[in-house]
Amino acid sequence: MSMLKTPLPGDLIPEVQFIFREEGQFVTRSSFDIFNEKRVVIFGLPGAFTPTCSAYQLPGFEENYDEILELGIDEVYCTSVNDAFVMNAWAENQGIEKVKMLPDGNGSFAEGLGLLVEKKNLGFGSRSWRYAAVINNGVIEFMFVESGIEHNTGADSYVESEPEKVLRYLKQNKPN
Repeated sequence: MSMLKTPLPGDLIPEVQFIFREEGQFVTRSSFDIFNEKRVVIFGLPGAFTPTCSAYQLPGFEENYDEILELGIDEVYCTSVNDAFVMNAWAENQGIEKVKMLPDGNGSFAEGLGLLVEKKNLGFGSRSWRYAAVINNGVIEFMFVESGIEHNTGADSYVESEPEKVLRYLKQNKPN
């Protein structure tokens, strides 16, 4: 497991393989495939079907999707250390039609960012710390990381990575 750190603006995102489930087939896409020559918002969360993620974070980004795209963003992604089956079922359960699911089943992306934490105290195993980010052509433009990052904490704050904070940043940093 990598050392916990807060990724910084200017850092490259990790080059990993994401495994999707589409039309009954496994499909693999790299970070490069997903982020190259795009400015995107991505938000990471501890787990599909969990309370804060399901009640606030995912629906909040879905609600604000159109406004986020109007501010110079090409796509909005939700990632979690869950496999493609779980991420697809969660999107369907939540009625998600706009935000794209980015399954990080092995935790490679979260680990590469330094945001993979142990949540064994809750029976979750390894999970992503909660965050949001603006990624521009594979480079971190801005990070919104929840405070208190540590292994096996019972805390689950949801303040820094709210879509409202991302929108505020995007409004102040619109491309020309």
